[in-house]
Amino acid sequence: MKFIVGSSQLQKHIQMISGVINASNTMPILDNFLFELDHNQLKITGSDLETTAAVTLEVNSEDVESLCVPSKILLDTLKTFADQPLTFIDKGNGQLEIVSEQGNYELSYLSADDFPETPTIDQAIKTSIYSDILIEAINKTIFAAGNDEHRPVMTGVFFEWSEENLKFVATDAHRLVKYSRSDLSANATSNFIMPKKPLNLIKNIIPLGEEIQIEFNETNTQFKTENISIVCRLIDGKYPAYEAVIPKENPNVLTINRTMFLNSLRRVSIFANKSTHQVRLKLNGNSLVISAEDVDFSNKAEEKLPCDYNGEDMQIGFNAKFLAEMLNNLQSEDITLSMSEPNRAGIIRPLDGLEDGEEILMLVMPLMLSAN
Repeated sequence: MKFIVGSSQLQKHIQMISGVINASNTMPILDNFLFELDHNQLKITGSDLETTAAVTLEVNSEDVESLCVPSKILLDTLKTFADQPLTFIDKGNGQLEIVSEQGNYELSYLSADDFPETPTIDQAIKTSIYSDILIEAINKTIFAAGNDEHRPVMTGVFFEWSEENLKFVATDAHRLVKYSRSDLSANATSNFIMPKKPLNLIKNIIPLGEEIQIEFNETNTQFKTENISIVCRLIDGKYPAYEAVIPKENPNVLTINRTMFLNSLRRVSIFANKSTHQVRLKLNGNSLVISAEDVDFSNKAEEKLPCDYNGEDMQIGFNAKFLAEMLNNLQSEDITLSMSEPNRAGIIRPLDGLEDGEEILMLVMPLMLSAN
């Protein structure tokens, strides 16, 4: 094997997929990148068995060969170079030489035969979506997915596609986000649950404006552009009937400036109990009073905000951390918080900043208030 490639170009492409490699692996081969050289095309692959990410770039070569290169030492070395051509040469006996303008470096490599094969997607359902839309859907939902390993189906994002629309849903049982696109559709009704790790890879490495080809079956899915491929094992299980937990009648509606509400929550929540992060919303006429108290340390705070409120006077408690995270993941100027009773979920919707056919619903469960 011999090829020449720009150091910055190689570092950029390797950095893109390096997130798939775990800090510690049970199989030593997974600490390596698979290099597959086919004349002027170099395909680099990383895997943790659950997720496999690959990227292709052009190099200067006439060879066809494959081998596995240690990921950490290669990345650490590439980071030290100014942009320059590097020559990679297979010296034989498991040694790979890198020739730079400054000197020569040798590292050991492993056989490509030991690298796990990328799963094939048999009997796949196929569709395509632009990266802008997919990345927006991921950003709007992934933060609400759970972390409880005993409830694996809630640790990912639920893709629910039909001939009418595309829906992306995430919940951890305390909050729920549903992102819908009625301006897009699939050829057939289908659904699957995507783990967080490949979703984070997609939103971090696939450029905007790319068309992504998606193939999936009952066990695996592949997201592919011209130069990038991400294949992952889907989360097995039945997703909760999320529509059943979304209250349909919510007559008490608060309309408020999102940024003002978010900044107030951030300030007041500093004084809240550190385990519950509870804030109290007191709605009366056209005013909203946000308060928090940590009885154990005699800390408390209160702010009064102007708002537009239609409904009965009420007090309701929420986890300020959840509320703030939801508001922070919206870009609208104003939002509505719709409620029915203090013990029922609140529904947040943006009032502006959406494209035609785009809809976002965020649900947050209330916290029980102590007597005031």
